[in-house]
Amino acid sequence: MALNFKQETFRDDYTYKNSEEAIKRFPFPFPEDQYMYSVNIEPHTKGKPGSVYEFPFDVDEHYVAECKDRAITLEQDAGRYQALPHMMDAQWDFLELTMESLANDYPEHFTLTKNGSSWTWENRPLGIHDTFTFGDSSTLPREPLDYMGRQVQGDFVLLDQRDETLYADAGMVTCQADWSLAFNVGMSWREWHGPVPRATELGVMDRALKFLLNLQLANPVRRLNWTMTVNPRLDTSPENYPYWGGDRNKVNAENVSDLIHLRVELQSLFRLPRSNAIVFSIRCYLISLKDIATYPRWAKRLYRVQKTMHPDLIEYKGMTKFHPLVVEWLSQFEDGADLGIGTQPE
Repeated sequence: MALNFKQETFRDDYTYKNSEEAIKRFPFPFPEDQYMYSVNIEPHTKGKPGSVYEFPFDVDEHYVAECKDRAITLEQDAGRYQALPHMMDAQWDFLELTMESLANDYPEHFTLTKNGSSWTWENRPLGIHDTFTFGDSSTLPREPLDYMGRQVQGDFVLLDQRDETLYADAGMVTCQADWSLAFNVGMSWREWHGPVPRATELGVMDRALKFLLNLQLANPVRRLNWTMTVNPRLDTSPENYPYWGGDRNKVNAENVSDLIHLRVELQSLFRLPRSNAIVFSIRCYLISLKDIATYPRWAKRLYRVQKTMHPDLIEYKGMTKFHPLVVEWLSQFEDGADLGIGTQPE
């Protein structure tokens, strides 16, 4: 079924808004009343029809607007795309994976035709139609990761595996939660995750690395991560902090439910066939506190999680200034009911 792509913005006047269907399929990340960092990795298998887990790469009503926002960010800062020279095989792996997935799962919007090494790609929502030679980047308008990274929702980092660890050696990142690809490119797994509080002492990153070094082809995995942000802004990068950092001072008791958005990252990892690299896909979903409260079960759960959050995590996630207002606003929904285990809205 064809999707109805919305015309909306993720900056300036912030016209982004979820439909009722988008709210109901939102990947709410809290199955229990408390939260602490954990590996929480599961197989990235096919989910229920209509869910964000139905296909390897989810395309939704925000697709066209998100691609336009990415183009704006890349136009303003070309450094959001980085690729070290030895990652070209991984780039072609990424192009193949994303083109085949979108064409197979959304045939009404995307078509991939192969004639030997001559491939034709059609992206109807964005008006793209190109024929190129697979493996020859001179036949594409841009390098393979740069080309397809602009046509898939989410950020992407290509991880090279060597010396018993993973290195962030290529990526396209325009929707990040206050971290910089330009700063992290070339870093090892432990260097990249060094700032995460309590993760090292809990052994979370070591266990995750051990698991991912043995990630198998055709067996992708996923996890959810989250934070909160002011306004439905995709680009909350350190490079552009002057444009969004001050918004934290604008939150008050009257506007907190409109301004504060739960920002959930569906993080998926795929082993690639030729390069043996790993695609780290970080798909961002945004929802306001007001829209969360359309499902009281979610509002109660979110209140309990936020009320018991460790102070180190509140600081790390950049929520210190507005966190008390979030807890106070959500407290109106608490009734002491047993919510059981699970992330379902009702």
